Amino acid sequence: MSDSKSFFGNPDPIFADKELLRVSHLPQGDRIIGRDDELQSLAKAIKDAQRGGTPNNVLIYGKTGTGKSLCSKYITRDLADAAAENDVKVGIAYVDCFQESTETQTVRTIARSLNDPDQTDVTVPHSGVSTSDYYRRLWDILDSRLDVGIIILDEIDKLDGDNVLMQLSRAAEAGKVNKSTLGIIGISNKIRYKDTLNERVKSSLSERDFVFPPYDAGQLRAILRSRADAFREDVLAEDVIPKVAALAAREHGDARKAIDILRYAGEIADEHGTDTVHVEYVDEAHEREEQARLSELISKQPTHSRYLMLALALRTQETSEETPMIPTKQIYSAYQIVCDREGTEPLKMRRVRDLLSELAFLSLIEQDRKGRGKGKGAHTVNELVDDPELVSEACQSTR
Repeated sequence: MSDSKSFFGNPDPIFADKELLRVSHLPQGDRIIGRDDELQSLAKAIKDAQRGGTPNNVLIYGKTGTGKSLCSKYITRDLADAAAENDVKVGIAYVDCFQESTETQTVRTIARSLNDPDQTDVTVPHSGVSTSDYYRRLWDILDSRLDVGIIILDEIDKLDGDNVLMQLSRAAEAGKVNKSTLGIIGISNKIRYKDTLNERVKSSLSERDFVFPPYDAGQLRAILRSRADAFREDVLAEDVIPKVAALAAREHGDARKAIDILRYAGEIADEHGTDTVHVEYVDEAHEREEQARLSELISKQPTHSRYLMLALALRTQETSEETPMIPTKQIYSAYQIVCDREGTEPLKMRRVRDLLSELAFLSLIEQDRKGRGKGKGAHTVNELVDDPELVSEACQSTR
């Protein structure tokens, strides 16, 4: 048998440990930059759990990429380790409420995260069980194996209704758990999220509020430098990290995006067959990050929401206005054309208005009410947050 060519080549010439540049990577405390005060505040809020007491409930606000999830995961892991030294068993459950938005999905995920069937003799099936039964199993799991359960609800504003917060925050008070206790850490990009809760839920949460500010350029440079050992020695050009940090600070102060841009710059260098990540790759990496972010957000939307995004992008590209605000009726006519092209029956106008409102809630579009002129009433106009070409490409790549 003759030697065959390998498509995977030699060891990666650019990256030494690419996982350091992944969103899922949870760094050690000395790699968490610019969040010492926030970590200290979180630790104080939940410290009672270290000795088996009830931690304060916490709501954390801030833009995407400001370290909210990172700090919550790190501080709860640190708490669980410290509690173990006191023979206190703390369990941590993390729920991405964007993905698990219904009450049933949320409670099931929490129960599965906290469960150890060998210890509890409790099973948590993926389906075939009522929501109330998932709750009963969760209470059994908590009382049979944990002293404290801490539940991180990321993007808590995406939860469908308040009942899950009511049930969790009042579990001990209502006698659902007797041998254990619960604490909630809610994370939201929406600073006014608490205003949407009913008074009973606000009262039962009795939470501490913390706001995480965007990172500045200096902090972003430090964060990126702390991840620089993801690359092989002498691979990064000296001006790459300052440019990525300056770009990210000017636009969003988002460390997650900055890290993604740095990773993409490395991948682009590899694609070019060079052994150096040059500064000119940063702009291309930035464009790739924007496209990836949009594709991820849009791919999570229902099919007809994607069709509406595409219709709005097409109408935006057709207009010559500097800041085009497209009336809903114009979007609907373009949406009907998209549906016809896709061989799909369009939804009624009322449902389309609802979907556009949901897209505005997700900050994928912006909406406003504009007057038609004296005596002619007002109508809703819609504007894309991102470049219409990027939106169009993202919509069509997720079909």
